Amino acid sequence: MMPNNRSVLLAAGLAACVNHATAFSNSAISLRPPTTAVHTSSLFASVAPDGRSDNNPSTKFGSPLSDSIKDVNRFGVGFLKSTIFDTVFAGEDRDFARFYALETIARVPYFSYLSVLHLYETLGKWRRAKYLKLHFAESWNELHHLLIMEELGGSERFFDRFLAQHIALGYYAVVIVLYLINPVEAYNLNEDVEEHAFSTYDTYLKENGEKLKLMPAPQAAIDYYVEGDMYMFDEFQTDCELRRPKIENLYDVFVAIRDDEAAHVSTMKMLQTEMDVSSIHDGECELDIF
Repeated sequence: MMPNNRSVLLAAGLAACVNHATAFSNSAISLRPPTTAVHTSSLFASVAPDGRSDNNPSTKFGSPLSDSIKDVNRFGVGFLKSTIFDTVFAGEDRDFARFYALETIARVPYFSYLSVLHLYETLGKWRRAKYLKLHFAESWNELHHLLIMEELGGSERFFDRFLAQHIALGYYAVVIVLYLINPVEAYNLNEDVEEHAFSTYDTYLKENGEKLKLMPAPQAAIDYYVEGDMYMFDEFQTDCELRRPKIENLYDVFVAIRDDEAAHVSTMKMLQTEMDVSSIHDGECELDIF
């Protein structure tokens, strides 16, 4: 990362665009270092020509958010979740369809980030391969969530596919605009989406745990979490946690997905600060695994 919100977010995104078009400035990002990160580079080890820290896209191109804009993001995510997804996907037999729609949409911010970062690299404006790899790993993770939901039958109805795919297209454009104006805003919006995702999956597990423990794990989950190459899975663990989910039944699958969403929330928070993200495979984490 539930069915909730990753939703549409279009209204929240558009409102944020308007607010940030006027609020954008060259001020530096205030520090909120994550408590679980094992390694970060010096905050001022790399400084852009204009004097700004060059650690991540937010410090290079972003500016701090006001509390009012953060409140708009939270309200927009909650409003769209309750008015659209809780209506269209109401009913116990609609859980997997809701998850399918949400996972279709959840991949979109990472595509948007990658598009803008590729543009900056092409123009010679900024190049940090680490962030291309990070956001691709996040999109790869969300893809496998989507494959799991498809295997569970979440994409069977044409209307569900139509709705999710068209929301995703609009959301893609909105996040690109946000990321161009202020990466901090784009990351903050996605933090709210992923927090709702974690909360929703957690609630689903608590309400359906015993039933899920009796159901087999989808092959897509086994392929990704157990039998697959874990390199890309490790790359979005920016808290330097070496996770190896146990997958024995459908309950374990949803636990793994919920914990993935928690990892995304942690990364989105970190990217709104001056902290540089850590990569397990680049030797930036103090783990004895190789």
